[in-house]
Amino acid sequence: MFSNCFYLNLNHPHIILNYFYLLMALKVGDKAPDFSLYDQSGQKRNLTDLKNKSLVLFFYPKDDTPGCTIEACGFRDKYDLFKILGSEVWGVSNGDSQSHLDFANKNDLQYPLLCDDNNMLRAQFGVPKFLGLLEGRVTYIIDSRGIIRHIFEDLLNGPAHIKEAIKVVKEIQKE
Repeated sequence: MFSNCFYLNLNHPHIILNYFYLLMALKVGDKAPDFSLYDQSGQKRNLTDLKNKSLVLFFYPKDDTPGCTIEACGFRDKYDLFKILGSEVWGVSNGDSQSHLDFANKNDLQYPLLCDDNNMLRAQFGVPKFLGLLEGRVTYIIDSRGIIRHIFEDLLNGPAHIKEAIKVVKEIQKE
């Protein structure tokens, strides 16, 4: 009778951790948590330092992987447009500063890549893991008041993150 069913072990650490992320996940309209992280150049970046600018904060799984490179280069290619629209772009993953620096130099990335040691910022935002194993790919658009205006999650389609971000930043600029 139950031969076509599968068993999901809800006590598995990855399932529990992903469930925790989902419970803690920030939503559109929430105030983004203030944070302070170092980037690939050793510069400390704080959300509160962005005066009168919106922020495109994109979490990506890992430096120098095919999907992450496509996404990072997409933000690089549209970086001038984001600046014209009054927005900053910051990438976030758990790589160290040397890994981020190598990745940024190899791909001519002109924006900060934040070093999220131990995935603490990822946990604060509630970025889920894919299948409980792979770091998620999620982009947050945060307005100049620190309010999350849009969240876009798609692990496999990095270029869609750029298109979504441009659309939302344009809407914010019109206000």
